[in-house]
Amino acid sequence: MAKLPGPLEIYPLLPGTNCQDCGEANCMAFATKMAEHTVKLTACTPLFEEAKYAKKLEKITILVRPPVREVVIGVGENAASIGGKLVLYRHDLRYSNPTSFFIDVPDNLDSKAFAARVKAIEEWTYVYIGTNLELDGIALRGVSQDPKTFATAAKKLAELTNWPIMLCSLNPEMLATAANAIADKRPLLYAATMETWAEVGEVARKHGLPLVAYAPGSLDNLSSLVSTLRALGVEDIVLDPGTATKKGLGTTVDDFTQIRRSSIINENELLGYPTLGTPIAVWADHREGEAPELTKWDEVLTASALIVRYADIIVLHSLDMWTNLPTTFLRSNLYTDPVKPVAVEAGLMEFGDVGPDSPVMYTTNFALTYFTVESDIKQGGSTAYLVVVDTEGMSVQSATAGRKLTAEKVAETLEEYGVADKVNHKILISPGMAARISGETEEASGWTVKVGPRDSSGIPKYLQEGKWKEE
Repeated sequence: MAKLPGPLEIYPLLPGTNCQDCGEANCMAFATKMAEHTVKLTACTPLFEEAKYAKKLEKITILVRPPVREVVIGVGENAASIGGKLVLYRHDLRYSNPTSFFIDVPDNLDSKAFAARVKAIEEWTYVYIGTNLELDGIALRGVSQDPKTFATAAKKLAELTNWPIMLCSLNPEMLATAANAIADKRPLLYAATMETWAEVGEVARKHGLPLVAYAPGSLDNLSSLVSTLRALGVEDIVLDPGTATKKGLGTTVDDFTQIRRSSIINENELLGYPTLGTPIAVWADHREGEAPELTKWDEVLTASALIVRYADIIVLHSLDMWTNLPTTFLRSNLYTDPVKPVAVEAGLMEFGDVGPDSPVMYTTNFALTYFTVESDIKQGGSTAYLVVVDTEGMSVQSATAGRKLTAEKVAETLEEYGVADKVNHKILISPGMAARISGETEEASGWTVKVGPRDSSGIPKYLQEGKWKEE
């Protein structure tokens, strides 16, 4: 397995000026962050801006290059970075660059339907643990089989959105025409095959665009295709080993797994590129009159299998909320840091028009707990103070059991944020799951503790009935 460089290997290749342009105190601090993969090399601006560091830049770029190269699709703040993977398992080192979801738009839709689908893709969102789950890009499919229609649709798409674009056609002429039209948007070209590599590869090389190498059914052919494209001068490559559906899904999963293992364990440079899966392929088996929900579910299952088996980008068709929620949930959970729980800042939150008679509750700073409580309070239209206790990102039940949520810590948080100065009472509502420390909390804080609902969904009713005020 490739050895990841440490700070002492990185430091000599930095400018050594301690200029702090990167935001760190000195070059050694930056080297340490680089080794931890919490900053990117581009943050060291002198390396890229001053010619005298050209040789150092060349050497350090090779040194810190991940086994799976990073490829950028699109431009600007919405550009999608895929690949850049360092390890096979997330417990070795957190994953980076979450799987990108691209949704298809046929090039033969009428103007109104075309714009409506693009808008629907951009607006698909769901708030989950305080973050917005979203899609990432648009795959323009050359259904028309006409180069002019495809190029016109590409131009229209580029005008409608600044999202990353994938141009999808196995016809070299169509890709060339569309690439000429929107090359400045840095679209991903899909795809070069064993038959079309010369023509499509030249289009990618000419415009400096990322290109998908497509060789289904044979990793040897895929490696050969990559080698040929590299020799042609194509630098940014994405691998598509083919996506078989239903009974063939096991073979697809094996191929994706072998590609990633080969690049990271065996340091095979020819397979050290991001991978692309096409769960949209399940629609090829869809029969007229068949319930589309069944096909949508097949797409979800295929997408989920590929996400956990290292796919860096997937192409989907369905825009239904229920089909994309499972896959975006899966991606979100898979790409969190397994060592560091998802947490929010501790503090005092206010809901509604709070005043001296408002109730005071507390919870932990585990993000899922906090945002669930927040949502229930808001949906119930409740007015309340919410004290968020720092439990190192643990839930109420776990923090109580693990002594991360203690009476002393609750008392300290009440004191730190001056809660007593904001209300004319000293009644504190405890989470139901923390009932066992309510007596200790009363002694430590001097507040009267009322045990609230075990489930936060019961908070609105609990507050409306005024139970917290009862003696």
